[in-house]
Amino acid sequence: MGNKKPGRGLRTLSISSGVAGLLLLMLYMGGFFTTGKIPPGKKEAPRIDVQPSKTARVTVENVTEFYESVGTVRPKVETRVESQVMAKVLDVYVRSGERVTKGQALVRLDSREYEARLEQTVQALASAKSRREQMEQAKIAAKAELNRAEAAFKRVKTYFDGKAATAQDMEQAEAAYRQAKARLEQTEQAMNEADAGIRQAMKAVEESQIAFGYTKLTAPEAGEVVRRLVEPGDLATPGKPLLLLQTRGKLRLEAFIPESLIRKIRIGTVLDLKIDALDRLTTGSVEEVVPSADPMTRTILVKAALPEDDRVFPGMFGRLLIPVRERKVVLIPRKAIQRIGQLEMVFAELGGRWQQIFVTTGKVMGDKVEVLSGLKGDETIALEGNGHV
Repeated sequence: MGNKKPGRGLRTLSISSGVAGLLLLMLYMGGFFTTGKIPPGKKEAPRIDVQPSKTARVTVENVTEFYESVGTVRPKVETRVESQVMAKVLDVYVRSGERVTKGQALVRLDSREYEARLEQTVQALASAKSRREQMEQAKIAAKAELNRAEAAFKRVKTYFDGKAATAQDMEQAEAAYRQAKARLEQTEQAMNEADAGIRQAMKAVEESQIAFGYTKLTAPEAGEVVRRLVEPGDLATPGKPLLLLQTRGKLRLEAFIPESLIRKIRIGTVLDLKIDALDRLTTGSVEEVVPSADPMTRTILVKAALPEDDRVFPGMFGRLLIPVRERKVVLIPRKAIQRIGQLEMVFAELGGRWQQIFVTTGKVMGDKVEVLSGLKGDETIALEGNGHV
């Protein structure tokens, strides 16, 4: 009657062992048997004695948030050197990257055809001047003849009035006078035509000189050769670019900004500019705001002047920083951050003792970094000397 069923005690022991094992596993997972680890949900590491040689205060500051508009560095003045005449390229005196001065020779074209035209027009001008000289001599002779005919006419008229000359004599004298007067008028007209011929010949000479001058291309301003687009032997035609020049040191950052921010920008507005390749932050004044928005992107082109820097070249990538709003942030020196894997921490003095505080950082602002969580401000943190005592 007092007998127990076989195996009941064994099953009870097995269940008890399972419960105990589960309890131990939960305690282990909760960190009960592990020292030096941070319990889940806590950001403060165990207290560790340190002796920092340098410290800093955690500050709460007002910072300006910026909208970063990406852009491209472009020259303020960009000149396309083009030929005004059709001719073969004989020489190119410069290469890409070479600096040039105003008036420096850049390209020489075949000028034989234009030189021959110039000689022809010069000869035509000389002929026109010679004809005018002939007409001037003819005018002098015609005027002298007119004076003689006029005197003879007056004399015969006096005789005719005194009945000392016949009507036939009078008619002959008058006819000679009229003929002399007509010849003078003809020579004067011929002189006017000769003057017109000289003016026309001078215009032709001027045009030939200009065309001949186009065969020697020079730099319109001091600058730098950006691209060389022609080689000796090529055919230069009007409108075809031969070289691309830029004004050295006069560069701008051109960027498209959202139309919603255009009210913050005016001509003369000073904005922060960043050239990523140089990791440099500078300032520039807005020189131009294109009064037209792109209907596809709803953006407006803004051009801001860059300070002179030999390390900045056209085509570089840059950012135009537009202030949007101000907010309060917690800032600490960047060198106060220590990293363990993907975790970030600082040593902070809390309650009279130094502790490791895990933090989450945000934007880097110069030599400081924004703290999103872990610190509230006004704490003392270690910069150097985080060794154990």
